[in-house]
Amino acid sequence: MKNLLLLMLLSCGGLGRAWGYDFVVAADGSGRFRTVQAAFDAVPDFRKKVTTIFIKKGIYKEKLVLAGSKQLVKLIGEDRDQTILTYDDYNQKKNIFGEDKGTSGSASCYIYGADFSAENLTFQNSSGPVGQAVAVWVDGDKAAFVNCRFLGFQDTLYTYGRGSRQFYKNCYIEGTVDFIFGSSTAWFEDCAIFCKRGGFVTAASTPDTARFGYVFSHCRITGDAPAGSFGLGRPWRPYAKTVFLNCELGAVIRPEGWDPWDKESNKKTAYYAEYQSRGPGAAPKQRAAWSHQLTEAEAKDYTRDSVLHGWQP
Repeated sequence: MKNLLLLMLLSCGGLGRAWGYDFVVAADGSGRFRTVQAAFDAVPDFRKKVTTIFIKKGIYKEKLVLAGSKQLVKLIGEDRDQTILTYDDYNQKKNIFGEDKGTSGSASCYIYGADFSAENLTFQNSSGPVGQAVAVWVDGDKAAFVNCRFLGFQDTLYTYGRGSRQFYKNCYIEGTVDFIFGSSTAWFEDCAIFCKRGGFVTAASTPDTARFGYVFSHCRITGDAPAGSFGLGRPWRPYAKTVFLNCELGAVIRPEGWDPWDKESNKKTAYYAEYQSRGPGAAPKQRAAWSHQLTEAEAKDYTRDSVLHGWQP
């Protein structure tokens, strides 16, 4: 009788609410939904309260879209490494018209809704080393990721939203070329950045009107790529801004650190800086002459509150 009651509660979502979740997703049918997209679609449009979605362990191969009308959505995975949201599109994969999907079309998960958050989840593009292949494409303002993994090769994490504020805490992000890229303002705190093969950690396209682009605070940059095979960043757009604060840099980082992407004028418009980098990849005296080593006073301008313009994730 007890097992029957539990099954009934799970199937109607009642147990999820009892645990503090609005919806439970389980591939084995033990939740209200079998797919994450079904849970996304069930969120009421423009709801003014947080909708919490608990995702049980499993591999969910779905091309996910959280619409802009689905705001205040919170995802919680049962286990970070065993709750995997994945798909395998990539830049040159063809759509139904025989056209390339392109970088933006390659994403496994699209986040349009504002005030989104995710905890204890893995976001993956499983297509392999086939060129640009995005794991997560984030457009909505005030998107927070805590204890999440982002797995891929080139272009893993696309911080797409112009004016979007994004927060990453205790996350693992891996990739090859430009694997953290886009125009959003993003704060990365206590994250593990893993460099594979060779390439660039970042390719910001910060708008010229934005004071901040990417800020990495107390992060650890490591990898299994050859020593000196990675740059900290290159400007996808002329006014790219990226700053590393109190970060540990592994031997994968090349001494000059930064690259102007074959355009001399980018040296005058992009802003790249570090403060108290440490580790074998920290080489302040050998860094590109057009980059900056912040003073203590300058570094104090880079607080989470100031970078995120008062948003407290």
